[in-house]
Amino acid sequence: MQLSFSQQMKMSQQMKLAPRMIQSMEILQLPLMALQERIAQELSENPMLEAPEVEAEVVESADASGPPSDPLPTVAEKPLEQKELVVDSEHNNQDDFERLLNMPEDWQPEDDYTYSPRVSSNRAEEDGERAHDAISNLVARPQSLQDHLLEQFRFFSCPPEIREFAEFLIQNLDGHGRVPGTLEKMVEDFGKPVSADDAQAALSMIQRLDPPGVGARDLKECFLLQIGPNTPMRDVLITLITSHLEDLAENRLPVIERKTGYSLDIIKEAREELHHLNPWPGRDFEAASAPNVIPDIAIEQDATGKYVVRLEDEYTPRLNISRKYQQILASGNADPKTKEYIKRKIESARWLIESIEQRYNTLKRVAQAIVDHQTAFLDKGPEFIVPLKMQQIADVVGVHVTTVSRAVDDKYVQTPRGIFALKRFFGGGTTTSDGDEVAWDIIRIKLKDIVDKEDKNDPLSDDALVAELAKQGYTLARRTITKYRKALDIPSSRQRRAY
Repeated sequence: MQLSFSQQMKMSQQMKLAPRMIQSMEILQLPLMALQERIAQELSENPMLEAPEVEAEVVESADASGPPSDPLPTVAEKPLEQKELVVDSEHNNQDDFERLLNMPEDWQPEDDYTYSPRVSSNRAEEDGERAHDAISNLVARPQSLQDHLLEQFRFFSCPPEIREFAEFLIQNLDGHGRVPGTLEKMVEDFGKPVSADDAQAALSMIQRLDPPGVGARDLKECFLLQIGPNTPMRDVLITLITSHLEDLAENRLPVIERKTGYSLDIIKEAREELHHLNPWPGRDFEAASAPNVIPDIAIEQDATGKYVVRLEDEYTPRLNISRKYQQILASGNADPKTKEYIKRKIESARWLIESIEQRYNTLKRVAQAIVDHQTAFLDKGPEFIVPLKMQQIADVVGVHVTTVSRAVDDKYVQTPRGIFALKRFFGGGTTTSDGDEVAWDIIRIKLKDIVDKEDKNDPLSDDALVAELAKQGYTLARRTITKYRKALDIPSSRQRRAY
């Protein structure tokens, strides 16, 4: 099918302007800290873009004949209410990124584009405290498992070929502290000649390091490496780990009693000793501090008690386009190559500023729509979260569902009940016997509560859990209960039984 001339022109324009949309989507998807990094990168790469920390000085004329009689005002001195890119909170009848497609192609030197974080004067005194809180939320880089093991290994005396392979093994241990595969596979990945004896010698040295259990190739070996000559019930533990680890996991104690001849009391006592061993020795080296999270959004109550959202934009710098280069372009004294370079860089700066403003607009409207749906959650807690789909928010805001997905991706919100990921407010649900919709999160909470209160001498089967939930008005299929029990890491009734 042949396209008309107008259709071809429209397609050509859309293809030409596609980078603007791509950049806007990327900026929207960035969490606050990543946005700060992106802005810093753009400031270092684009001389037309400025983030003045102090009031800008009057720019001298680029005309070699001398400065103009009336120096141009700086961006900071111009009235922002006339030129600032204003967020229209009522705008909801077009896709968020269509406006960028309609930006004027011919930039005029007198145009001034500024992005300024919306920090009201009555909150300015809080900036220092907020910045301190943000810094306090950062975690220092802890010593890694690899660093810890390499420090110990340098005290071993061994041939260079064994040392090199051992260091390779250490660097490739997984997060549990285990070798990710067979020793033969690791030798193959090493890529250099190493004999089977040397490889085994290197592994044996690593398995002697602290913490006990590192360098194991599976769970059994990990446990066995932690058993020493003075370990209580050593022989019983070795037997259980070597031949009956799966029976222990399934709580099949009578089976173990029949096969080993050990009494139930001996088996239970050995099982308690087994609980003192660490199946994941590498996990001890993960950071135990608070996660490095700075909320993008804060939720507050206004005078009427309504929950309103506020974007934490005081952490992002104010951006504007350099008046110096605008003046150079306006003077007409620049050569064509310089003029083209300045226009291209100014257009890039405008795109960035527009994209940040669009991010502010979209994220604020999406977050407010989510809050309006989840007022009960904020008032009463997680048990009162309601089922919510991204399409519902997209319909309210007037954008595509993928825009909502990008807006909430990797974003966090400070609420009166703590910090949550924005995605936490979304989730499916089911219908109760009364016809009311209930979120899956509530089912999980109820299920865990029932299991916590059950008689461990006679734990509830999945069918019994279905019946208990039905008594509370939550009618669900057995397979659904099984799925959520497993998702919560709740063992089966046989595994929960206390012998």
